[in-house]
Amino acid sequence: MQFKNVIGQTELKKDFIREIKQGKIAHAQLFMGSLGHGGLPLALAFTQYLFCKNPSDTDSCGVCPSCLKVQDLQHPDVHFVYPVVQAISKVSDSFLADWRTQLKEEPYFDAYSWTKRIDSKERKPIISTEESVEIIRKLNLKSYEGGYKVMLIWLPEEMNSTCSNKLLKILEEPPKHTLFLLVSEDPSKLLVTIQSRTQFIRIPKIESEHLTNELSARFRLDKTQAESITAFSEGNFIQACDFLNASDDKGVYREHFIQLMRTSYKKDVLGMMQWADGLAAEGKERQKLFIQYALHMFRQSLLSNYMGDVLLRISSEEEQFLKNFAPFISGNNIREFIETFDDAYYHIDRNANARILFTQMCFQTMRFIHQA
Repeated sequence: MQFKNVIGQTELKKDFIREIKQGKIAHAQLFMGSLGHGGLPLALAFTQYLFCKNPSDTDSCGVCPSCLKVQDLQHPDVHFVYPVVQAISKVSDSFLADWRTQLKEEPYFDAYSWTKRIDSKERKPIISTEESVEIIRKLNLKSYEGGYKVMLIWLPEEMNSTCSNKLLKILEEPPKHTLFLLVSEDPSKLLVTIQSRTQFIRIPKIESEHLTNELSARFRLDKTQAESITAFSEGNFIQACDFLNASDDKGVYREHFIQLMRTSYKKDVLGMMQWADGLAAEGKERQKLFIQYALHMFRQSLLSNYMGDVLLRISSEEEQFLKNFAPFISGNNIREFIETFDDAYYHIDRNANARILFTQMCFQTMRFIHQA
């Protein structure tokens, strides 16, 4: 992958190129941030630039033998590690064909998409003790082409404790010209001793202009639609794609949101219970997308109240609803709304009972909406 194929992240690309050109490459780098911000594509583009025989000031050439091998995910000195389902196999190499297919189809993906690809039962994948043995074995071999060896570990926070501990020494004292690239969404789950051995690289949200342009080109959206999705996704390309692909009816989250607010405002307990039951019957990913959409609408409501419609990034249907709804979101309740919905997202992601969770959310919403 070339840097030009990575969405946005203009300043980081310049930093990576400068790092390689100056020969000041940290041996263990931790790309930290939401996967939808592009940590994995950046790591791939960084690797290709590192191996490129004819790099320019802005990108790898894309046509030399090294570039072609990295692009085809066939370079003998580039190794990949990622979580796998232990009941099928304990090491990444068993899923290498799936990994190559995934990266070639769409390099912006999350753990849920990866799990669905490799296991129809969607069992939780991890990085096992057996994987650490393979990592050490591969890195102790000589480089095939005499240069760097790269070990790219995707979601290292999924390493079990034994695997993590076994890698401490090689992370601290790697063989010459060995480079670790760790792409993590939640580095706080890593051992502190591993964190201390890496250089942290924070992957920020994708710049709004770049994300809007990408959405417009890829999904053939007009500028207003693309800007609305960009605002909703907050610089996260995976989240934007999930929202666009979740349903043929793109208004499903809007209708869920409107129904929740109306029944809560009316203190319609029966309606609230029915709403909670309906959303609880949806899949976990749809529930999470609804919560993200609700948070987006709260923020847009606050903007509408204090800034008018100048900065709003919403559809015409949402704009009509916000004219009546926005006054009920103010400094008196916005913090409570944000905290409640953030907590709900956290607990859904950890398999909380959805019916109980959404029932509680209804009653909290009823209380907050009447304290504006």
